[in-house]
Amino acid sequence: MKRLLNIALDNAVALGVVVIVLFLIIPLPTFLLDFLLIVNIGLAIMILMITMNISEALEFSIFPSLLLVTTLFRLGLNVSSTRMILRDGYAGEVIQNFGQLITGGNIVIGVVIFLIIVLVQFIVITKGAERVAEVAARFTLDAMPGKQMAIDADLSSGLINEQEARARRQKIQKEADFYGAMDGATKIVKGDAVMSIVITLINFVGGVIIGMVMGGGDFATVLQTYSIVTIGDGLVSQLPALMISTATGMVVTRSVSEGSLNRDVIAQFKAQPRAMMTTGVILLFLGVIPNTPHAALIIGGGGLVGGGYLVKRSMERQKTIAAAAEGAAAQPEEAPPSESDYYKDINNVYSLLTVEPIEMEFGYSLIPMVDEGQGGKLISRIVIFRRQYAQDMGFVFPSIRLHDAASLGTNQYVIRIRGEEVARGEILVDYYLALEPANPLGEIDGIETVEPAYGIPSRWILPENREMAEVYGYTVIDPLSVMLTHLSETIKKYAYELLNRAETIQLVENLKQSSPELVEEAIPSVVSYATLEKVLRSLLKEGVPIKDLGTILETLVDALGQGRDVDAATEQVRGALARTITRRFCEDGQLRVVTLDAEVEKKIISSLTRNEQGVYLAMGPDLMQQIVTQMAEYLRKFNELSQTPVILVSQVIRGYFSKMITQFYPGVYVLSFNEVTSSVQIQAIGNIAMDTASRKAVGQ
Repeated sequence: MKRLLNIALDNAVALGVVVIVLFLIIPLPTFLLDFLLIVNIGLAIMILMITMNISEALEFSIFPSLLLVTTLFRLGLNVSSTRMILRDGYAGEVIQNFGQLITGGNIVIGVVIFLIIVLVQFIVITKGAERVAEVAARFTLDAMPGKQMAIDADLSSGLINEQEARARRQKIQKEADFYGAMDGATKIVKGDAVMSIVITLINFVGGVIIGMVMGGGDFATVLQTYSIVTIGDGLVSQLPALMISTATGMVVTRSVSEGSLNRDVIAQFKAQPRAMMTTGVILLFLGVIPNTPHAALIIGGGGLVGGGYLVKRSMERQKTIAAAAEGAAAQPEEAPPSESDYYKDINNVYSLLTVEPIEMEFGYSLIPMVDEGQGGKLISRIVIFRRQYAQDMGFVFPSIRLHDAASLGTNQYVIRIRGEEVARGEILVDYYLALEPANPLGEIDGIETVEPAYGIPSRWILPENREMAEVYGYTVIDPLSVMLTHLSETIKKYAYELLNRAETIQLVENLKQSSPELVEEAIPSVVSYATLEKVLRSLLKEGVPIKDLGTILETLVDALGQGRDVDAATEQVRGALARTITRRFCEDGQLRVVTLDAEVEKKIISSLTRNEQGVYLAMGPDLMQQIVTQMAEYLRKFNELSQTPVILVSQVIRGYFSKMITQFYPGVYVLSFNEVTSSVQIQAIGNIAMDTASRKAVGQ
């Protein structure tokens, strides 16, 4: 029994629709018809109240389907009442009482009022709602591509994440579907109004004919009887229809509201006390003119003037309280001590010795981009970048101290690592940065500059020139993205300096949650925190993610257990991270590289020298000059291919050669053959070789 009850509840709406359809066939008893007519009126009132209290249309997304169901319900009741009217000349107390109420003993007046109600619904409410729904549907569909592009732009710039973008896309799709459904649903409302007029005519004409022919009554009695029930039936059906038509108009016009209709009306009228007082004065003026309704105009005008005055006084009082609160908040409770008095305490001097891991200083004009109170988005964008960098590289860089600096120009900013300046830039807040392509289709007016992160020739252009610049092939970036890109690239470059002992311990503690046995075996008995920090720094410096800390630690335990030094152990770790390194530098299954000639590698191996500090590369200046010169030519090829410059060498010399070449070209990465997986196709775009004279010297 309980299971059947649950099934019935789960399918209540479907069963209700089936029952409504049966109303068209099965005769209803009078008491049940009365009850259902009251339910119909109550349902219409509830729908109208809901539409007046929602802030946006999607809060009542079932309305198009509900509109169909309520219309079918109303028509089913109309058919049932028509059957009773034509058969008995009576359709229950509800219809009879409504008919007597509207006629008031005068059938002509009742017919006129009924026709007015029908025409108001059909011509004014229904027609207007139909037009608004049609326009809303068309404009919503037309605006979809622009809204989708705006979401994609926010996603690519980091303002929102993928989950938020997906939710916004779904909302746009739901809006389009809803307004499209409303466009069709208003046709149902229009058809319902037409059908109500047809049913009313059938009830009246058919009832009179049946009453005269079959009932045998006189014409006046028949006319009186069927007029009352016809008007009552039409009124009982038209009142809910009128309210639902009004609700339809409410739903499709809730496009720019911020709250419910009640709240919006009160708030927006209260915001215009001067208009209320002006209207009241005009009504008072009309009230003193002869032959006008003096009492009504004077009462209405006086009420508006008084109400407007009270609203104005309330607004002024609220402004005074807000200003007093702001003044109290802005006024310091105690005057701060002077600088000389503050530093008399020697403990306060130690606060000057603190060095921030990352620090960013701004000129005055850039403060609104940082201050969240003024709508600045830099902090939220940094949070998104920190999360992304942690996912990619396995390292959480510390918090960034942001503050203004009077010593900088108004449009300048400085990035400091450990208290020292490492990068500087200048941006124009009211402009866009257009990166020049290799072969622009046209020239755009702007202020010539250089993009701070990558050194690309660029121009600061006015916002109105943005579309034209994109047509010419320029890449246009907003000022905040320019600054954030510079900051992110700087952090990537100096991330290895930000990894200190405390961060290393934190990474180990995080690993301990998933691999406690490994951490207990390795640290500190085999691998000290100092050694692990040195290895992790070396990996970060060369752009290798340290996310797989478990593999790094396992490999270090094996390498150090075999008696290898830290540099050799680091190279073994890189080999264990071959898949990670390959994914980091490989594109579309291909790895474009520059290789070293066999003679060059032999010469480099012979240049390795060991002393008390360890092994170092003592390469002759001639060979070094040849390698640097040839690498400069290959860098141009990498730039043309838009690829990261990679040199592929043997594992023996990789670490030493990398330290040498990055002194000249910091953006070049050196990989060994055992760091590239076998599934990758290696494509050599060049080979660094010794010239003829050097070859002869080597041969001698």
